Order: sequence, then structure tokens, then C-alpha cells
Amino acid sequence: MDDETVRRHIATQRRELADLIEALDAGEPGCWSTPSLCAGWSVRDVAAHLTHATLPAPRMVIEAARSGFRFDTVVDRMARADRRAPAHIAAALRADAESRRRPPGTSVMEPLIDLLVHGQDLCVPLGIDRPMPDDAAVAAAHRVWRMGFPFRARRRMAGLRLVATDAAFEVGEGRAHRAPIRELLMQMTGRATAAG
Repeated sequence: MDDETVRRHIATQRRELADLIEALDAGEPGCWSTPSLCAGWSVRDVAAHLTHATLPAPRMVIEAARSGFRFDTVVDRMARADRRAPAHIAAALRADAESRRRPPGTSVMEPLIDLLVHGQDLCVPLGIDRPMPDDAAVAAAHRVWRMGFPFRARRRMAGLRLVATDAAFEVGEGRAHRAPIRELLMQMTGRATAAG
């Protein structure tokens, strides 16, 4: 998938998630403390985290220094410390929908992976079915398979040949593991399921 297509998917995902956050805040204000699929984070923590990909690089460096330059620590600390109201989180996602900023050291694909996976982390515990565009999910799954850190999908899923049942995606060697591309992407990123 070319970079411009990835960016279009990112913008669409940010706008859709902003709409969802606003709708949840209006209709389900108690949902924010619900545990998400992202271990240790509430639905609210996940929503806040989605806005951090577009922070200016100097701010990211400062936050990383405060966390001892440990990736998981900085990401976790920032999400938990971000106490903006859901309406402000939605506004930030919408305002940055077209932003090309991304965390230092990442490719254009990582923000898309983050939006697709964390969109499920947020929706599944709330019983919301959030479809993923097949082409975006396939591109994200290929990147997750190749990148190693932080998901280490090849190591975690060693001995399996992952085959999407609804898209052109197949990686790995060994016993066939067949599932929809959304499920495979979620499993590759360490989630047990995307279907609840």
C-alpha cells in the first residue's frame, strides 16, 4: 500500500474514532472506566493514547526522558496521565486527522496499526462491532509481521501459517491458522480476540 493511501486510511480512522468517542460520551458516559483489550488500560486510556501519535517530536523526547527512555513505560504513563475529557480527545483526533506527524523512529504504517488495533481495544469490550477495511488490515498485518518490536509476532506465532479467510494475507510456516484478517491482526499484536 502506498503512503498516500495509508494516510487516507489514517485520516478516516481518526475521524471515525472521534465520532465514536463523541457518541459514547453522549450516550454511554459510564463506559470510560471499562477495561479495554489493551492490558491494564481503560477504554478512556486507549482513547487518550490515540491522540499521542501526533505530538511534536520535542514533547515526545521529553516524555521519553521522564520515563527512562523505556517505550512501554512512556506510552503507559502518557495514556494514564492524560486526563482530558472525551470531548477534547475527540476534538484532538479530528483536528489532527490529516496530520503527518508520527512518533520518532516509526514508519507511516505505525499510526494506522495503532488506530486499527486500539479501535478494537476500545470497541470490543463495549460490544461494538468495528469493521476494519481489508486493505488497511492486510497492510497493517504485513508490517506487524515484519517489524519485530514491539509485537514480536513472528516469535509469538512461530510454527503457524497465518491465513486470512476474508482477504489476501498469508504469512509464516507450519500448521495453518485461519481467521478473518481483523482477528489475525489482533492476535499478532497480542490480543486474544477481536470478536469478544
